[in-house]
Amino acid sequence: MNENNKLDITNEDLAKAFTEASKEDNFSIKNTKKVKNKKSYLMFLILGIICFLGGLGCLLFSFFSPTEEREALTFPKIPSKETKEEIYSSLTGEVLADASLKTAPAFCIQTPNGTDGARPQAGLNQAGVVFEAIAEAGITRFAAIYQNPTSAVIGPIRSLRIYYLEWDTPFDCTIVHAGGSADALAAVSRGGYKDLTESYAYMYRGTYSGRLWNNLFTTSAYLKQFSIDRGYDASNINGFKRMTPEEAKKERVDKTAAEKLAITKPANGNTSEINPSVSAINFRFGGSANFNVSYNYDTGSNTYLRSYASGAAHEVYSCPTDDLGEKNPEDTCNLVQMAPSVVIAMVVSERRASDNYHEDITVTGSGKAYVFQNGTVAQGTWNKATKDDQIKFLDDSGAEIELIPGQTFISAIPNYGSVDF
Repeated sequence: MNENNKLDITNEDLAKAFTEASKEDNFSIKNTKKVKNKKSYLMFLILGIICFLGGLGCLLFSFFSPTEEREALTFPKIPSKETKEEIYSSLTGEVLADASLKTAPAFCIQTPNGTDGARPQAGLNQAGVVFEAIAEAGITRFAAIYQNPTSAVIGPIRSLRIYYLEWDTPFDCTIVHAGGSADALAAVSRGGYKDLTESYAYMYRGTYSGRLWNNLFTTSAYLKQFSIDRGYDASNINGFKRMTPEEAKKERVDKTAAEKLAITKPANGNTSEINPSVSAINFRFGGSANFNVSYNYDTGSNTYLRSYASGAAHEVYSCPTDDLGEKNPEDTCNLVQMAPSVVIAMVVSERRASDNYHEDITVTGSGKAYVFQNGTVAQGTWNKATKDDQIKFLDDSGAEIELIPGQTFISAIPNYGSVDF
């Protein structure tokens, strides 16, 4: 090969050629990247549209699908707080903490009220219902009905009368007493009652000298143990007709509002006011003034402060729940004034019994009644068909009066006594 046929390529030409090639390659790479970016964007766009359409389809399906399927597709609901169903005491109408307390054994305890060492009583403030009547010689006595008591001392305990027994019967309670009149003891024996008469296995004698013969006591623990030992595990209480706590509050609010607006509530087609406000009540049993009582309505607590006719407060020993053993209430308990939520006077046919000492009270039938609650009085009648039936308190139209929840104090006022307010 000769010199003329050789390629004359210099270093400068090579550099220029390399630069041109690099430009072409970069252009190709850039274009390739742009194409790839466009494809990726398109793919993401298509996927987004598919997801959107899918979600919309699920939403439409869940809306138009049957309820059960729709609920399964919706987000889980936040559980709401469950509304606990209230359980009310058959004895007092108050709310109970546990359902088992509703049928717990009940006890009807004969409690004296004489001035011969019976006062102050112990634990009487824990009784759900208290009947008051003359026992003998003008001296009143209580039939106090307890359920789920916690008092460390309860009493004193005295003898039974037939009319107290017939008031006790609907409460399906253990009759707690120390002997009694012949007719009452015979009725207990043949009637199949749960019976606890004077027993030093479940009662004890206090040692405080001022009590004299009114020194027989029991305790909540003793009463519960008696029920366990005898197998008396429940009481089917036939109580009074009660409002719920909410209904009682509403009635009180309505009554207060009506008074402020001077509105009267018509009854039986007339415009006379019923259930007028009453702040002071006086019961006279017709015998010694020592046993007449008065009540003063306390607006703040919505209760009736009970006092004797002398003006002295009817105080009782409120005993702590710790295990005190067999103690005198004077040594370990605090005095509190009796303050029931409901006060009732029922006028009864009463006379001296054939022995000219005990009382003869007609328990069944009907008579005048006065029901004091929420600061008002409803006048009507009481009705008791048989000894096994509970007393019904009826207003003037014949409708049964609903009592508000709380302790209820019922005084049997002789037809020769009086009710003033």
